[in-house]
Amino acid sequence: MHTTRIEQQLTILLRRVQRIHFTTSSGEVELDRSAYGILARLVDEGPQRLGLLAQAFGLDPSTITRQVQALEHEGLVERRPDPTDRRASLLDCTLHGRQVLTTTRERRREWLRAALGDWDEHDHEEFGRLLEKFNLSIDKVVQECLPHADAAEGVSAAGA
Repeated sequence: MHTTRIEQQLTILLRRVQRIHFTTSSGEVELDRSAYGILARLVDEGPQRLGLLAQAFGLDPSTITRQVQALEHEGLVERRPDPTDRRASLLDCTLHGRQVLTTTRERRREWLRAALGDWDEHDHEEFGRLLEKFNLSIDKVVQECLPHADAAEGVSAAGA
């Protein structure tokens, strides 16, 4: 299959966007991408069970458990009993975790402001519109793929 010029440019763009993480992840506490994602979700959406986090990120529960344990070790998140089911626990950000996320988000925003500083308002709006459209397309593709992945997991689990 032939790769088009725009596909090559998008691949390069996505790889460069990942540099935002590395450029803005310096300081007292460095967050890897998974840690940043977990903290952002907890701050933005509130305390959650590990299973819900695993589902949200499309990860196996054992993978998210290891990532969460590292965050607990750093004092960025904590577990507490789920008030609706005392057998379960909820994961939430600590005050320190919220501070680290806020600092990291501000670094990222500063970096983006610098990168887009010489763009005019129209370019900002068009870029935002296209990014939103791109994200909606990604969401649609993921949703179309998830039922197939769930069915395949069910078959392999049933055969085990």
